[in-house]
Amino acid sequence: MKNEERKMKNDEWKPASGILTVNPPSSFLAWLPFLWSRVLFPGRSAERTSMSRLRFALLLVIPGLLLYPAMAFHLFEPDEGRYAQLPSEMLERGEWIVPHLQGEPYLDKPPLVYWLVMCSYQVLGVSIWSARLVPALAVHLAVLAIYLLGRRSLGERAAWWGALLLALTPGFLGMGRLLILDGVLALWVTLSIFSAFEACRGSRLHRGWWLLAAVCCGLGVLTKGPIAALLLAPPLCLHLWLTKQGSWPGWRGWTLFAVVVALIALPWYIAVCLRTPFGHHFLWQHNVVRFLMPFDHGRPIWYYGPVLLLGLLPASALLIPFARFLGSGRDEIARQRSPELGFMLLAGGWCVLFFSLSGSKLPTYILPALPFLCLALGAFVASAGWDRSWLLRGSAAASFVLLAAASWVIVPEIADRRSPLHQSHLVVESCRDRTVPVVCYPRPVDSVAFHVGRSDFRHYRSKDTPALIRFLADNPRTVVLFSHRHSLQQLREVLPAELVIATSGPLGLCDLAVVERR
Repeated sequence: MKNEERKMKNDEWKPASGILTVNPPSSFLAWLPFLWSRVLFPGRSAERTSMSRLRFALLLVIPGLLLYPAMAFHLFEPDEGRYAQLPSEMLERGEWIVPHLQGEPYLDKPPLVYWLVMCSYQVLGVSIWSARLVPALAVHLAVLAIYLLGRRSLGERAAWWGALLLALTPGFLGMGRLLILDGVLALWVTLSIFSAFEACRGSRLHRGWWLLAAVCCGLGVLTKGPIAALLLAPPLCLHLWLTKQGSWPGWRGWTLFAVVVALIALPWYIAVCLRTPFGHHFLWQHNVVRFLMPFDHGRPIWYYGPVLLLGLLPASALLIPFARFLGSGRDEIARQRSPELGFMLLAGGWCVLFFSLSGSKLPTYILPALPFLCLALGAFVASAGWDRSWLLRGSAAASFVLLAAASWVIVPEIADRRSPLHQSHLVVESCRDRTVPVVCYPRPVDSVAFHVGRSDFRHYRSKDTPALIRFLADNPRTVVLFSHRHSLQQLREVLPAELVIATSGPLGLCDLAVVERR
């Protein structure tokens, strides 16, 4: 009954010849759906079209060429070193519940990516390539997902161009293939939002799509926490309210959704909380406190503006004509702006807004927004006829060449120069002897531990310098890895007379020193 009333109300608002012919809404809240559905996005939904096998094959090949041939370059510190070492230690310990780093519980993130990398290690062996295979597959699957699922709501041409633009963005493919959690999270968020959208498009809630959305959201919660649910619910509910179309999940639907998410994520959360203080450390410190009162990565609210412009290249060159397309009042153009296009902007825009309001910001946080923003741009390209432009096709080809050069040559060269393993022989000679302790100061250098196969590195921060000196005095010989360029000189200035630096040398952006007790 509610859906029929909503449909009748929706029909009352339909414009004739571009002129609104109904009584205007009587309240501000009623004006918002009116303007959204009848001014901004009054067009009809695209007809579903069959998949192009050629285009699907190109989406298999193009990202594959950019991703898989060059994944064995040195790990970037600190994140990649940490996320390669964690699964290695867990696999060595046979531990699947509590993540461990250098022999200590590591409670900053949930374990799904660690589990996937552990499985990759078991099948392909412990290596940088097998570790990076997990995020590379995730971003590749996300590209395929927006083509396969996007064509259901925006049409095949729009989905193809959206997927192609996403495959050529340095922000998604370039950053997502690195061994970080955000590329994998982007896959689960993309699948969960698309599935939830498909579930609510009809006059009745589609149970199969809804369950799939819940499963993907649960996997997202196991990847990076509650953010997976926070990125799904607001744009979906806002879309249903603004368009007055589709089926609301209702309390039964949301209860089913929550139960499925809980069945997937809660067993591990309960198990780890019984053994460690994970609940307070992660759920409170790394979610609530980090959002409201940031303790690291503080950036201004406009931070993601430049990040999007650079990360979406070459697609960001379309932003100005796209904005004109969205703001045009011409009837023939307005009819090309469908409610589905509006939803893509809601989903991508909400992700950017949420992390812009957060006190802690990193460029990779908004990776889940890029599939939806690229799909919206793909819809514009298809509807405006830009897909027939040789300029756009040439730009896409040039972008592939540049991104290939960056993926195969430039990024590996930068990683090699920055890596502590730039002088790998010096590192191996100094750190492979397990009887000699290795200390990282003032930040961990986990890529070295991964390279030499050790899980007993100690870590001292700058404020712990007195404790570090006591440790050095208690051992006849200690290897110190300095993660900041000036840290070696700072330590040299405060070393007591009984401690001497026997040897030292540069390691990329780091330094290595062997400290001996007289």
